[in-house]
Amino acid sequence: MPYFIKSSLESQWLWHISRCCMALLFFSSGLSKVLDVNAGFQEMQAAGLEPAWLFNYASALILLVGAYSILFDRHLWLGAALLSIFLALTIVIVHTFWNMSGVQANISLYFALEHISVIGGLIGIAIASHFRQQLQDVGVIA
Repeated sequence: MPYFIKSSLESQWLWHISRCCMALLFFSSGLSKVLDVNAGFQEMQAAGLEPAWLFNYASALILLVGAYSILFDRHLWLGAALLSIFLALTIVIVHTFWNMSGVQANISLYFALEHISVIGGLIGIAIASHFRQQLQDVGVIA
């Protein structure tokens, strides 16, 4: 592996960038549920979740807490787990492509596959956080 690639993969700056990229998705979604409450309520009602206010604010809390834990690498494993469960439940509750047909089924399938990919990314950053912490503990990386 070229030295530049190796040093980049071990760098703090790339670790920060990767966490920012992952957290942005969840932070923006959580923030939108807080700032545009009516749209959040409509989203929950469209999914059949009542009371809409409870599900909207609970979703916002999970999304914001998860994004915070990823962004600041504080209990990242827990934030990643919360967000992974949230995404899995979203597939089961909202993106039920197996109950649909035609274009709507395809769109829901693509959302479900996207959610599964993000879950994989969350698992990946949780693993990376764990091993980076171990390397910091023994003084291999700063």
